[in-house]
Parts: sequence; structure tokens; C-alpha cells
Amino acid sequence: MTSNTRLGIWLMVATTFVFAVQDGISRHLAGEYNVLMVVMIRYWFFAAFVIAIARRQAGSIRAAAATEQPGLQIFRGLLLAFEICVMVGAFVLLGLIESHAIFACYPLLIAALSGPVLGEQVGWRRWAAIGVGFVGVLIILQPGVAVFSPAALIPLASATMFALYGLLTRYAARKDGAATSFFWTGVAGAPAITLVGIWFWEPMTGPDWGWMGLLCLTGAGGHYLLIKTYEVAEASAVQPFAYFQLVFASAIGLLIFGETLEWNVILGGGLVVAAGLFTLLRARAKAA
Repeated sequence: MTSNTRLGIWLMVATTFVFAVQDGISRHLAGEYNVLMVVMIRYWFFAAFVIAIARRQAGSIRAAAATEQPGLQIFRGLLLAFEICVMVGAFVLLGLIESHAIFACYPLLIAALSGPVLGEQVGWRRWAAIGVGFVGVLIILQPGVAVFSPAALIPLASATMFALYGLLTRYAARKDGAATSFFWTGVAGAPAITLVGIWFWEPMTGPDWGWMGLLCLTGAGGHYLLIKTYEVAEASAVQPFAYFQLVFASAIGLLIFGETLEWNVILGGGLVVAAGLFTLLRARAKAA
């Protein structure tokens, strides 16, 4: 396969835009209906998309599902479904800007946890960057001031879960291919969220069913773009551009939902992104 880094970068930017739109729609729907119901319907479509893609890549559903570590794969799927519920709840409570500014620390969490989870060595430079990044998170959270809201810890919990999901995905890749891991992500999460979410069903208006359909399409479209991104370019070359999702989500928060951009979020978010970019570049240099 010929690598096309420039195309991969543009595809990653497009991916982050689609995911940011998805987050905006999620915030709207979860503000009107129960979060679990919204995520459940989204997962039905996502599971169908995952099965179709995995079948095409692996040749058959049986081949896609074949794994020596079913417990790990199922746990990954459950963890991602739970993480999405937590993050969508954060959108409603805190808005897109603050939620994404805090969530942006997940690459730092991956770096910090890669030692105990995967046995990887983390050098002092990356540890220093991790420390700077968490200073940025503290600036966003403002834990020492009277206006501190415990709800601000929700996107941090989501980032922790997503980091663990990423690490477990890397661990699963030692025995399973990408198609298998992708397959289990959908088929494990959909039944689990359905068992819970179906009890919170609420009637939806016609226009909101339209938004729900668009939410499902953006979810599938974003993942398709992400797959194409990694097909044409190396992950290490395009991953830094994933931070554009913070930019796009913030723009949607400002223009659509009337959110405000506070100084502490700008400063803290800048530190988090800078530290995250440094850890990604260090990891790329080490791999090279």
C-alpha cells in the first residue's frame, strides 16, 4: 500500500469535523431525551455498520468474529459504550467546549498508562509532558475556586475510559486483527446498551427523528473516514490532527449552543493539546 500522508491529513481533518457534528447532534438530542436511549439507537445503526465493514474486510462474519480472547473483546465493547454515555452526558451538563477541552487529555492518559497496562517504557520527556498536560486539566477544572463543579470531572472520567479502551485495543491487536476488534466493538456494545436503554424509551418528535437519523449517519460516516485515513497514511503521521475535533466542537458550541469560551479553558486546553502533541511526536520519534 502506497502511503499518502497529505491525503491522510485531509481525511483526518474531515473525520474530526464529522465527529464534531455528531457531538453537536448528540448534545441536542440528549438535552431533550434520555442519554441512554439516544446512545442505544445510535448503537443499533453503528452495530449494523460495524458488521458490514468487518464482514467485507474479513470475508465473513464468522471470520470477523474469530478471536482467542473473547472476554477482552467483549469488555472493550462494553467499555466504549459506557464511555460514550458518560461523554454525551458531559455535553449536556458542561457543553461541548469544556467537555472536549478536558477530554483532549486522553493521549496523555494513554502514555501514562501504557507502562502498567502494556509494559511499555515511558521516558522522562513524556512524563514531563504528561505533567504539563495535567496542569492544563487542573486549570480548566479550577478545583480551588468556589465555582468548581464536580460535573467537570465527568469528561475526565470519559477520557480515562477512552484511554483504557485504546490501550486494550492495542493489547488485543497482539492476537486479533483490526477487523475482529472493530467487529466486537459494535456487537458487544449494542446488546449491552439495549438491555439498559430500552427501559428509558421516550417518544420522539418527527424533526428529532430526523436528527437521530443524521446522528447515525455521522457516526458511521466518521468511522468510515477514519478507516480510510489509516488505509492511506500512517497513524503516527495523522494522529496529531485529531485535535481539530476540539476546534470544530468548540465552534459548534459557540455558534449553535451559545456557549462561552472562558480564559481558563483556553489556557488549560492549550497546555493539554501542546502536551498531547509532544507525546505523540516523541512516540513517533521513538518508533522511528
